Amino acid sequence: MKRMLLAAILFAAPALAGAPSSAPVLSTDKTAIGQPIEVPQHPTVVTSIVTFQPGDKTAVHKHPYPHYGYMLEGTLTIVNTETGKSFELKPGDFLVEMQNTWHYGENRGTVPVRILIIDQLPAGVSGNIVAKQ
Repeated sequence: MKRMLLAAILFAAPALAGAPSSAPVLSTDKTAIGQPIEVPQHPTVVTSIVTFQPGDKTAVHKHPYPHYGYMLEGTLTIVNTETGKSFELKPGDFLVEMQNTWHYGENRGTVPVRILIIDQLPAGVSGNIVAKQ
């Protein structure tokens, strides 16, 4: 009886443990507008979750260092004010934000937007947003 129980446990163990699956989201060496990504040497990684309520819009700004985003909920519109071009991000999209380029983000939808933000900053730098004056 003990052997049958041990055999049943060993047979079922792989099925119980399962194996994680992996699906690529993005692989790139360029920003959303085709710039090469310029990573500071020995960066500090800072993460946050940003929420845009319907109608929320950032001020025009730029990022001097790499700024990445993974869309969790809603639809976010990014407008490049230097070219007038815009694009939308939806849940599951990963953004490699443009560097040193004036732009803004806006929730034009009816539901909140939530985006996981990842910044790579040089040592001693606490932020990655330069607002346009």
